[in-house]
Amino acid sequence: MKKLTQQDWEHRSKQLSFPNQAFINGQWQAAQAGAVFNCISPIDGRILSEVASCTQTDVDLAVAAARNAFNQQLWSGLPPTKRKKILLKLAKLISQNQEELALLETLDMGKPINDSLTIDIPAAAQCIQWHAEAIDKVYGEIAPTAADTIGLVTREPVGVVGAIVPWNFPLLMACWKIAPALAAGNSVILKPSEKSPLTALKLAELVHQAGIPAGVFNVLPGLGEDAGKAIALHPDIDTLVFTGSTRTGKQLLMYSGQSNMKRVWIEAGGKSPNIVFADAPDLNAAAKAAAQAICFNQGEVCTAGSRLLVESSIQNEFVKLVQLELASWQPSHPLNPETQIGAVIDQTQLQTILNYIQLGKEEGAQLITGGNQCLQDSGGLFVEPTIFDNVTNQMRIAQEEIFGPVLSCISFNSIEEAINIANDSQYGLAAAIWTKDISKAHRVAKALRAGSVWINQYDGGDMTAPFGGYKQSGNGRDKSLHAFDKYTEIKATWIQL
Repeated sequence: MKKLTQQDWEHRSKQLSFPNQAFINGQWQAAQAGAVFNCISPIDGRILSEVASCTQTDVDLAVAAARNAFNQQLWSGLPPTKRKKILLKLAKLISQNQEELALLETLDMGKPINDSLTIDIPAAAQCIQWHAEAIDKVYGEIAPTAADTIGLVTREPVGVVGAIVPWNFPLLMACWKIAPALAAGNSVILKPSEKSPLTALKLAELVHQAGIPAGVFNVLPGLGEDAGKAIALHPDIDTLVFTGSTRTGKQLLMYSGQSNMKRVWIEAGGKSPNIVFADAPDLNAAAKAAAQAICFNQGEVCTAGSRLLVESSIQNEFVKLVQLELASWQPSHPLNPETQIGAVIDQTQLQTILNYIQLGKEEGAQLITGGNQCLQDSGGLFVEPTIFDNVTNQMRIAQEEIFGPVLSCISFNSIEEAINIANDSQYGLAAAIWTKDISKAHRVAKALRAGSVWINQYDGGDMTAPFGGYKQSGNGRDKSLHAFDKYTEIKATWIQL
């Protein structure tokens, strides 16, 4: 296959059709109130499309359609092997439309086209495929009972699932939610972020092509305070799943209590420690990973390695190595296949990042490199990768999630100090450890309060391993067979013989 150039991608973008209506009960439709919002590309500031802005009325329609489909067992009543076949077709359709989906993702969100093409879209298809293949291999149980009784333990779909997903990995995060939800037999209402709704709407088209019945899968673009709130408060949604900020996650938990006590599963923020000991097996490899951990996806990653904890004896040496690695992580046009850092999602997020950089200076941290907005003549939103050294863990830049390429370097003198600093955070999503001492690695990994711990690497794992956090990074797990726990009810049936 010919590798496309920036000019090729730009030419295709001019011919692209942007989906812009809600998908409810198998039909495309405008928002009932006629409202729209502008979908703006952070690459150059142009309006890509006016997208339907759904509100309570649209949510009511979608929930009614989803409930009707569930009650009629149009999807949940199918044998698992039949659902698997249809979902495998959906995965294939995602792969077949990979280039269009990648272009939509990059134009909408600003990430490098090579990342969209080789990471996000293939991973989304693989997620659908994995959960499809798994669903006819999830068994029930027989309880250990007396001879005159049988106790059956079975799993059933929860019913109607509301899924609210973020803007940083729009299609992939949607698939992390909908794949196990649909595989288990639920009806789903997906609300993409208003900052990046396009691939979710394209996904609705592919779901329809795959043959999933009308009403089973609905997509409602709209503002969080309108569509998102209406979904969270709706009394006929059984489960709400969410990836996004900790602040919004707390609000969704409150909405559950104010409505029908729907189950709420949250994957929220992070301030992940990347711990480098002096006996790391390869400091150059660790520095390369540290640069990628803070720069990948413009730093707009919940698991970004934003706190770099370095043993004091190698602090100066290692920070210089990371600084050298950052030379290859400079912002450029996202449609250039060689670009590694693209545009920040919107003006609000750009200003947030710049404000934190200014705050770091005021707090007394040492700015080593970066710290500025760049490529302003492009009309896009770009910021330089930034390193602060001599950071203390009490500084706000070390405690608060910035969601941008801003790295805080913190030194430590002992294993115990490293553990204490790492755990001194409201978050507990991920962590990494670099050491050639296997006993030390296990000791530290066991002590870290984080849902994922990576040793001598950063951001490891695949669909077979669960993903989620401790503390205010959320609850529940995406990926792996554990994901089905969120989308199934466990029923006990007791039989007297």
